[in-house]
Amino acid sequence: MNKQFTFALSALASMLVAGCATGPSSADLDQMAAAIVKSSFSDKGIVKVSAIAPEDINVACTAADVAGKPIAPELAAQLQAAQLKTIKWPTDGQYLGDWKAGEKLAQSGRGLTWTDKADTANGGNCYNCHQLDPKEISFGTIGPSLTGYGKSRGVIANPNSAASKAIVEYTWGKIWNAKAYNACSVMPRAVHKGIITEKQAKDLMALLLDPKSPVNQ
Repeated sequence: MNKQFTFALSALASMLVAGCATGPSSADLDQMAAAIVKSSFSDKGIVKVSAIAPEDINVACTAADVAGKPIAPELAAQLQAAQLKTIKWPTDGQYLGDWKAGEKLAQSGRGLTWTDKADTANGGNCYNCHQLDPKEISFGTIGPSLTGYGKSRGVIANPNSAASKAIVEYTWGKIWNAKAYNACSVMPRAVHKGIITEKQAKDLMALLLDPKSPVNQ
């Protein structure tokens, strides 16, 4: 345990004890907690401490969660608008890649550890939160089931309709940066945060929207 960590932890403990009489401010506690975090983490391999740097959107959502109430609608709209600007649309106008590659990606949770190389392909980890193939018997339930995603939304039957175009664009944006549509979404901002590439995003799009994909069977 280094000296900075020991000092921060001791100071925090002292403040908590003193709090019985004086009540430390939340700002003081936040400052001490930040010092502990800063002294406890360091860059290692491809994993950088900057990945846990606080952002306005995360700070606001955490504060709302601690308060036990939803984030204010006006603030949510403001934060979502900023996130929406980070989405990059396909320059070639093509949203769908290879659904078979997308299926492998969705079922892979590997990557982003300090032992990985920078050129290691990350998984999408989609299975951890969603059911994809209707035949699956093991899947996460944090997010909604995605079975029949394109079929149930009319994209398969009417791919050229305005409604289908809107669904395709929304799906692309959701994969790129989920917080653009839900400020406090727990879904990873997959492409925006460099978890997956634009090509991989196209493969996931195909998994969800290609009529031959098992998702739409």
